Amino acid sequence: MTTFGPDVVAAVRRHMNDDHADDCLLICRGLGGQPRATAARMSGMDDEAMEFVATVDDVAVPVRIPFRDRLTERRQIRAEAARMYRDACAELGVTPRPEAS
Repeated sequence: MTTFGPDVVAAVRRHMNDDHADDCLLICRGLGGQPRATAARMSGMDDEAMEFVATVDDVAVPVRIPFRDRLTERRQIRAEAARMYRDACAELGVTPRPEAS
């Protein structure tokens, strides 16, 4: 059983895709094993991972990236997404935005 209901997942997905599309791509490139991805969208999540669909060579590729720890509260989602972004930037040699630090 997942900790987060469909309304929470939909809100997080909408926020990530509308406000952080570039971050989704960096996360899939840096942490999701898809360095050649040209686009990515968050497709879902549960308490253990965030899921994306990355476009690689014009093919939609599912990508599941585990959280560092199992999430038990909604407030943890933002912190974990920011951590994933920072880790992906570090992996790719990209300077993260100051507010994501």
